[in-house]
Amino acid sequence: MDHVSRLHRKRTIPEAFTIGEVQDIRAAIKAWESRRILAGPRPDRQLGQIVEVMLGTSARIGEVLAIRLQDLDMDGPIPTARIAGTIISRKGEPTHRQDHPKTDRSVRRVALPSFALQAIRSRLLRSGDTEPATLLFSTRVGTPHTTNNVRRLLRDVMDAAGIENVTPHRFRRTVATVVNDAQGALLASELLGHTDPRITMQHYIQRNETVNPVTAEHLERAFGKAG
Repeated sequence: MDHVSRLHRKRTIPEAFTIGEVQDIRAAIKAWESRRILAGPRPDRQLGQIVEVMLGTSARIGEVLAIRLQDLDMDGPIPTARIAGTIISRKGEPTHRQDHPKTDRSVRRVALPSFALQAIRSRLLRSGDTEPATLLFSTRVGTPHTTNNVRRLLRDVMDAAGIENVTPHRFRRTVATVVNDAQGALLASELLGHTDPRITMQHYIQRNETVNPVTAEHLERAFGKAG
């Protein structure tokens, strides 16, 4: 249309957790999972384990819930988890595992840091499952968790602890930011399963607004007053 200005979408800035916030979230989940239960089943600690695997892999919540035992290599020189599926919940259909992640090209095998490996080992020890096709995380009757139920539980636990703005996707942004700060956007993009690092930079990495302080040294040498 003539004489009509183009609409500009406000650019959102990805928000990552600080290390302190991650520790507060972990502490809140641990307290909730360890609380005294007067009636009903005790928490099986899956929420905390799911969070640790999200932090250790950068995987989306649906991808974490779709990990099967056969996707895990626990005994190799470098323990890994293969991200190769996601959980789908459609109206009128049972929740099920899809045999590829968000895109076919985002299938990847991720090295596991020790905290994620410990969470997975704890889950396997508690569940006792050995069938390769079994989901690592599932309901008490063995069906897939829905992503909405995990999001709701996480929100309820965080609300009770007075911690705001905690979502599964924010863990993914946090991982992207940490890896970018250490090794750059290309590795962060590879970890997240993106084909274009620009997607990672724009939507997942929180920009560090602090400029390298070495600039002050250069300017001091150039413009500092003698004597």
